[in-house]
Amino acid sequence: MEFLKKQRKNGNFYLVFALMIMAILFYSSSQTYGQQSQLSRIDAWFPNQPFKEVLSGIEFTYGGSVISIDHSGYSKFIEFFLRKGAHFGTYFLLGGSLYLGVFPKMKIWWLTGILAWLSATGYAGLDEFHQMLTGDRSPMFEDVMLDSMGALTAVVICILFTFIKKRK
Repeated sequence: MEFLKKQRKNGNFYLVFALMIMAILFYSSSQTYGQQSQLSRIDAWFPNQPFKEVLSGIEFTYGGSVISIDHSGYSKFIEFFLRKGAHFGTYFLLGGSLYLGVFPKMKIWWLTGILAWLSATGYAGLDEFHQMLTGDRSPMFEDVMLDSMGALTAVVICILFTFIKKRK
């Protein structure tokens, strides 16, 4: 237990966690859309299509495609939000892990924040490039921006906690 506490304190635990996230993202972007599709699960889990009437009023454009239940169907509409939530969430974890892993070594909050955010954003760009090389996938600049915002959100939260912890 003491070993794990030391690894968290010096940031190594978080750097290993960041590498694990990057490996999972690499594996994920190696899969085709068909391999990742959750449409059949959504159909099985929500056969009555809950909140369909409320959600039917939502329509917007993302990456040049219209996103709505009328345009794509209920399951694809729900899957869109699951996929984009996964984008934001995984890069939130990556950005936060990079910040927490590097800060104990650098001790400069603003430089660590910039480094963690740009590193996660750079990896997002490489991940979308990797998707371009994978069949049946469509790399999107919008996804890189979504990933970048996930990482930035985590970095800002980490910086806020750094200041709160310093004040105590």
